Amino acid sequence: MKDNLFNQYISKLGNTITPDILINIDLLCNALEVAWENGNTIYICGNGGSAANALHIANDFIYGAGKNTDRGLRVEALSSNNAVLTCLANDTGYENIFSEQLKVKANTDDVLIALSGSGNSLNIIRAIEIGNDQNMVTFAILGFDGGMCKPLVQHPLHFNINDMQIAEDLQMIVGHICMQWLSKQKLS
Repeated sequence: MKDNLFNQYISKLGNTITPDILINIDLLCNALEVAWENGNTIYICGNGGSAANALHIANDFIYGAGKNTDRGLRVEALSSNNAVLTCLANDTGYENIFSEQLKVKANTDDVLIALSGSGNSLNIIRAIEIGNDQNMVTFAILGFDGGMCKPLVQHPLHFNINDMQIAEDLQMIVGHICMQWLSKQKLS
């Protein structure tokens, strides 16, 4: 039974990674490199497992990507400060926990990477809207049908998979691809 589940899981994961998604992964890598070169900040947000992935990817970009260049990327996972999250959730509503941070911190040409399995979390939608309003470069790594985020974000990385765990795995795969590519770049 476990072997069958394992084979089905790996097959679903592999079949979800299609060549057309590579174009947007390339765009993400290039946007991250430009932000790195120019000293812009990359903000990553997500809920639940996606919040954990945001923290992991931020760590990889800060240390792993810059290990060979003496300078990591400026990255912040917007889910990392519990005091800020609970304050904003209490005072402005959970739907604003990321967008309110971006209003204060983000600048033009900073990069937003939104992570969402469904693409329908209101706080992720609001973050993308504010990111677009503030002239950030916005990306979202999405599963299922892409939800309401897909038409809002400038660069959707949409994996058409109706499985939350695989959608979250794909967030990390994209993050690791970008980190490994960035670690081989030479900053000017």
